[in-house]
Parts: sequence; structure tokens; C-alpha cells
Amino acid sequence: MHDIIYIRANFEPWWMFEGWQDQIISQQQFTLAENARNCLEELKKEFSQRFAENEQREVAFSCYWNEEEVEYCESCEEDLQIFHGLIWLFNGNPQTSF
Repeated sequence: MHDIIYIRANFEPWWMFEGWQDQIISQQQFTLAENARNCLEELKKEFSQRFAENEQREVAFSCYWNEEEVEYCESCEEDLQIFHGLIWLFNGNPQTSF
């Protein structure tokens, strides 16, 4: 099963820190890799228009952000950058190639 996941968090998606699933905004499941890739490409195109900055790590991780989008962290007493991440999982693991 292929999952395309959108998270909004104060860390880049490739870190997948414990509890990262709590940051999921949406998740779509596909049986075929081609359908998952098409969905991911559409989301990447949309996010590229919405956010000024981006970084890609392998096929599995895409990260988007705008410098001015920060949220205050009470426990660390500072503003943290907010990242919008796309993650492609295959059978629960990051998809590393097509």
C-alpha cells in the first residue's frame, strides 16, 4: 500500500520524530505506485505555488515553507519555523525510488 501524507510541523518531514503521525493533516492511500506518484506530483505543484522555499530528500520527502510562518514554542521559549511536508510511504516505509 502506498500512502501520500501531508504533515504540518515545526520540523522537516524526513526527521519523522516520535509522534510525527500527530502532525498529519491528510493521508491518501493507493494500491498502485503510479497513482501515488501522480498524487504526489500534483501536491508538489500546488505547494510550490503556495510556499517560497522547498527542499526534497530522495523521492519520499518534500518540504515547503515560508520564512514568515513561525509559531511560538512555550517549552523552548522561541519562535519555530513551520514546515509543510509531503511523505510517500510504501508499506509503512519511506519510498526511496520509483
